[in-house]
Amino acid sequence: MSLDTVVEDIRDEARARAEEIRAEGQERADEIIAEAEADAEAIVEEREQAVERQIAQEREQAVSGAKLEAKQERLEARRDALQSVRQQVETELGGLSGDTREELTRTLLEASATEFDEGSEVVVRGRAADEALLEEIIAEHDGFSLGDEPVDCLGGVVVESETSRVRVDNTFDSLLDTVWENNLKDVSGILFDQ
Repeated sequence: MSLDTVVEDIRDEARARAEEIRAEGQERADEIIAEAEADAEAIVEEREQAVERQIAQEREQAVSGAKLEAKQERLEARRDALQSVRQQVETELGGLSGDTREELTRTLLEASATEFDEGSEVVVRGRAADEALLEEIIAEHDGFSLGDEPVDCLGGVVVESETSRVRVDNTFDSLLDTVWENNLKDVSGILFDQ
């Protein structure tokens, strides 16, 4: 065998070995790339899921916040409507006049009078605008007198006796407070169709 043939065989063997190493290197590179791509896909998928979770959480928070805000606005609107109705009732009670005011005031004084012993010295007070009406009604009751200080109220009477230390508040305001409190649920149901 000639030297050229040996050299050529060595070269062929070296080329084959180089090709084998290159193929192994390419195979290893392909494996590394495949692993890296798989890792990258897993990372991307994980990040996408994290972003989706965050978006869902933020959406849920935004929806909850909007619902809470809407509920608060609805409650505020209802509170305003109830306050408006209350003010309208107060205006109408304060504006009562003539026979209606006299009848109500008389009824409230009669109901108050039952709380005092006969012969007690009783002081009756009411709103300043009702002074003449109160004097007329009080004249029908022995031991009753009109107090010096008027009461800041829509109407009705406050009846007191120092001897028995009894005080009866039968003003339109106190009665409205009681009726309003006892019937607020019904009023709300009527106004808001509940």
